[in-house]
Amino acid sequence: MKSIILSLFSLSALLAGVSINSASATDLTIYTYESFNSEWGPGPVVFKSFEEQCGCKIKIVTPGDSGTVLNRVILEQANPKADILLGLNNSELEKSFSYKLWIPYRSPLLVQVPIDLLLDKKHRVTPFDYGFISFVYDSQKLKNPPRNLEDLLDPEYRRKIVIENPKTSSPGLSMLHWTIAVFGEDGYLDYWKKLRKNLLSVTDGWSAAYGMFTKGEAPIVLSYVTSPAFHLEYEKTERYQAALFAEGHYRQIEFAGIIKGTKQIKRAQEFIDFMLSEKFQNAIPLTNWMYPVIQHQPLPDSFRIAREPKAVPELNSSLVFKQNTKWLKAWSRAMSE
Repeated sequence: MKSIILSLFSLSALLAGVSINSASATDLTIYTYESFNSEWGPGPVVFKSFEEQCGCKIKIVTPGDSGTVLNRVILEQANPKADILLGLNNSELEKSFSYKLWIPYRSPLLVQVPIDLLLDKKHRVTPFDYGFISFVYDSQKLKNPPRNLEDLLDPEYRRKIVIENPKTSSPGLSMLHWTIAVFGEDGYLDYWKKLRKNLLSVTDGWSAAYGMFTKGEAPIVLSYVTSPAFHLEYEKTERYQAALFAEGHYRQIEFAGIIKGTKQIKRAQEFIDFMLSEKFQNAIPLTNWMYPVIQHQPLPDSFRIAREPKAVPELNSSLVFKQNTKWLKAWSRAMSE
């Protein structure tokens, strides 16, 4: 009898053109990258926490890595399907600004964020974590780890390195910019041509690259300084180490922004505030394996092997915007020769 009543109610609701769950099944749609919302990422924890806080329902869409997510938002600009993009990195900032994708919002919690992480003075996007890309190696398979970018060219590492594609991956793009910052626009292509013979694979995203590494297919992978802390925390091993380079490491800052065209501005602003709160920020180290932008509590003990580099070679964001398409095309040609 209950099932008959429920069926009649459901049919009635459908005929009326409404959801049986609520007047609006989804209160907020968030685009983010795949690893953020994976079972081991922060997504399942922080998104559930936000739903409990706001008493609302959010929908998470993961089109791919961060570069793919941004391209999806750009393609949908005339008819946005999401309210928030979570996971834009500093290498992509000016590109996103050029498309005028954002509704500015200055969270009151930004006063707690270090000023060097506040790259957008107009508050179109808000930082939520940061990290440094690094080559992580398996110390059981590699007795001679690289000490700088030049070392990666050594024949000893032939077909032993896995990296991500800068056209589709944020760490991949950061590495391209890292080499430009170190070798200059006149020298980076020569470096990549020499590096090519030592690459086992160039994957579309971080998850695929790190998966190859942990399966033992390659002893070196492009990842983050913080990656070894994961293995120490959950596997109780220091087998995996981040090679700290003499010339420093490229910093990646991740941002979220409210997408222009959203009809959920207040809810989206509420999420940005939540993103800087203790519940979200405290989840970052042990799930996204990055540094929180607001350190509400001490970092986990496992982060003792995730040392922040002293030198941070970076590129001007305006230069990146002007030259990035040219750099990527030149990189593609150099890698296919």
